[in-house]
Amino acid sequence: MTKELQVRVLPQVAYSEKNIIQYLSRELAVDARTISAVRILKKSIDARQRQVYVNLTIRAYINEMPEDDAYVKTEYPDVSNGRNVIVVGEGPCGLFAALRLIERGLRPIVLERGKDVRERKIDLALIKSQQKVDSESNYCFGEGGAGAYSDGKLMTRSKKRGSVDKILNVFCQHGASLSILADAHPHIGTDKLPRVIENMRKQIIASGGEVHFMTKMTRLLIMNNKIEGVEAVDLRTNEEKTFRSDAVILATGHSARDVYRYLASANIDIEAKGIAVGVRLEHPSQLIDQIQYHSPKGRGQYLPAAEYSFVTQVDGRGVYSFCMCPGGFVIPAATDKEQIVVNGMSPSNRGGQWSNSGMVVEIRPEDVAAMGVGDNNKAYPNADTDSLFDAALSVMHFQEQLERMCWQQGNMKQTAPAQRMADFVNGKLSYDLPRSSYAPGNVSSPLHFWMPQFIGKRLQEGFKFFGRQRRGFLTNEALMIGVETRTSSPVRISRNPETLQHTAIQGLFPAGEGAGYAGGIVSAGVDGERTADMVAEYLG
Repeated sequence: MTKELQVRVLPQVAYSEKNIIQYLSRELAVDARTISAVRILKKSIDARQRQVYVNLTIRAYINEMPEDDAYVKTEYPDVSNGRNVIVVGEGPCGLFAALRLIERGLRPIVLERGKDVRERKIDLALIKSQQKVDSESNYCFGEGGAGAYSDGKLMTRSKKRGSVDKILNVFCQHGASLSILADAHPHIGTDKLPRVIENMRKQIIASGGEVHFMTKMTRLLIMNNKIEGVEAVDLRTNEEKTFRSDAVILATGHSARDVYRYLASANIDIEAKGIAVGVRLEHPSQLIDQIQYHSPKGRGQYLPAAEYSFVTQVDGRGVYSFCMCPGGFVIPAATDKEQIVVNGMSPSNRGGQWSNSGMVVEIRPEDVAAMGVGDNNKAYPNADTDSLFDAALSVMHFQEQLERMCWQQGNMKQTAPAQRMADFVNGKLSYDLPRSSYAPGNVSSPLHFWMPQFIGKRLQEGFKFFGRQRRGFLTNEALMIGVETRTSSPVRISRNPETLQHTAIQGLFPAGEGAGYAGGIVSAGVDGERTADMVAEYLG
């Protein structure tokens, strides 16, 4: 027989299956030898009080073995003779859209401007060792998108748009740990996610689909407001190519600024969208463990690296932590020369010396306008120039200007400007910096002075508030590293909420984070699946 029960146990009990079985034998008054196996269905840590507990939902198998139903398997048919659908971008949205198209009997043709997930590693290493950013292969561009090498966290607050469980099960089917089905904050890890992504691509090809790397879309083919395909260029040979289809899923990610410029120049409806901007804040992981677990010993033997989440309002705008990476690293996430952008990642074991998170301030399009962005880019002489300022690109221009300012402060290399946290709050220059996980290196810089006051003042007040909430959090042991700007897309591509097609162009389906309709791996995957379903309905 099987029994499901919810228990609240000490960390040492939850640490191993053997300990859980011993606990259940007492709770159920059965011989431990009769418990054949246990399966953790849900798991979360409750660290609100001094004594930390682990909440578990467990299925216990008594005198029987579990069936092979750890995850729900999806069947992918052969679609070699199916109708073609073009998918632009092979990030999480594009990958899940392509797999869902196969489920619906359609044949995906995936165009990815970057390299495959293995080749990307070489270019990422060059950013660290030679301060060289490849504009087509970096932490944002390439197979797997921005999530592939920047953490693989699977958290989402979006529960209404589709099945989060389906996304997690598909990941498990392609090699992710079954723990992601149970953990409250599921996480694959940067060291393991590339293999999962590779397996998903192999499934697309095995089912009869196509995946083209280093193939960059340059133009949509539109006739009478209806999609006919796309034009692209092979970045290895400079050969121009044409791909024909009655449906295109545009899933290019939040950093494809050339796509936004093209859409604006082609008068395809887009609009400016709010983002959040700030820094990466890095503490010693032991300090975060001590604060969050209320113990000078930190996490001890049985607990994972501690996480935190902060949010407040300062002068009518949100200030909050974003993409927290316990036991992780700060990474260089620029997509072109003369930029510095930082992000965070964690390996699966989260065993690093530092813990970091984005600390960001909400920015709305009207805030950017009030700061003087516009007037043919006169306020932004260092941003990539356009012939005329377009209001739809105003937030993107703001991102660009701030990233270039950061690059200038970083000695015009990938060495990032940084400041101790308490010094920033007190308006002091940091004369020395603590050790950091940021591999290209840091240079001391007065972020409190050169960051826009709209951001800097709110961060200062937010840090004071967070320091009152968690004693020891506001400290000069923590390092602020600038700048975090790629929290989400600065543009939203117009689409019909019912059909998910562009409001004016039949057969064009903007999707995922780059289109402004998702934020993170899971929500992008959910949006990709929904979009594929709408494509199937459109094509009949």
